[in-house]
Amino acid sequence: MPVTTASAVTVTAADRAGRLERAERAWGDRLAADPRDARLAVAVSGDPEGAVATRITAGRHSWLIDEPAGLAGDDAGASPVEAALGALLACQTVVYRLYAQRLGVTIDRLELRAEGELDVRGLFGADDVRPGFAGVRVVVDIDGPHERERFEELRRVVDAHCPVHDLFSNPTPIETRLA
Repeated sequence: MPVTTASAVTVTAADRAGRLERAERAWGDRLAADPRDARLAVAVSGDPEGAVATRITAGRHSWLIDEPAGLAGDDAGASPVEAALGALLACQTVVYRLYAQRLGVTIDRLELRAEGELDVRGLFGADDVRPGFAGVRVVVDIDGPHERERFEELRRVVDAHCPVHDLFSNPTPIETRLA
């Protein structure tokens, strides 16, 4: 199966800094005018495809999430748990850039990796085994002109403010109902 990728637009560090500053200022102004405007609703939809794949649609974006052959899939896309780890890394990247800008931390290189292990017995019906990750490990390879302590401070701030990190770290109520 060929691997498909999409590329983000290449931007300069100055352009990224300007975008981050404008976004932070716009949200600051919006919230100063009415703190009730802090709520941001997010919605996606999913439609089954193939053996066990799902076509996810979010706004004008669409992508396929599938399982490998060993879990009845066609391996036509990342698995759901891979997508979850990818979402964590994508969110961390945004928040690293945001707080580096805010704290005056220069990042010359940023690479992130995530891994987790789960016990498939939970997926296949064992009630005494959790079906999700037993834990997730994120490794942040970051470099710039600062001492390690400065990057460690940035890491703590990012972990404290990253929405997807929060989803993984804290119980989030989920209500499931039939339409």
